[in-house]
Amino acid sequence: MIRRLLPGPIAILMILVLLTFWLDQTIQHPRIREDYDLNHQPDYIIENLSGVEVAHDKARQLLFSADVLTHYPVGDMTDFEQVDFSRIQPDKPLVRISADYAEFAGGKDNIYLKGNVIIIREKDADKVTMKTEFLHLIPDAEIAKTDQPVTITRMDNTVVNAVGMELNDRTERIDLKSRVKARMDKRHQSADRSSNKK
Repeated sequence: MIRRLLPGPIAILMILVLLTFWLDQTIQHPRIREDYDLNHQPDYIIENLSGVEVAHDKARQLLFSADVLTHYPVGDMTDFEQVDFSRIQPDKPLVRISADYAEFAGGKDNIYLKGNVIIIREKDADKVTMKTEFLHLIPDAEIAKTDQPVTITRMDNTVVNAVGMELNDRTERIDLKSRVKARMDKRHQSADRSSNKK
């Protein structure tokens, strides 16, 4: 008779142990939906920001502004919306860059600009404007490059179209990669020549 009573209490005890274990797991470790990706959850968002970075060794100021900054802790990624950058440095032309979106990867070693990217390089006699849909900036090397179509316009109405470009700001050299086409406004050029003869 004692043998018949033991399996019942043991079964109830086992059910209680399993129920307790299940409750503990459910309360302490809620299940995350499989389609929910924690990598894309920001840890902070800042709106309407602007700032200045001063490099005293180069007497350079970098100004930036953005409508929205979103930081993701995984991979230390920072996204910007409607971003503007300006570089002010003695003996160098003012450079302004704007884009719809920017992504900083690994701090600020690599900056990726996307959507309506415009670079304006102000120079007293020669203003250069470059437009593309994607631009990879490498600030420490002072290089900007793209593998996308790019349009370069100069003050004298020269327009250059190409696919792929690398701009080295240290050497002030622009390398165009492929499908290069140039158009020059001869009327503007002849007007300049006639005004120089006077």
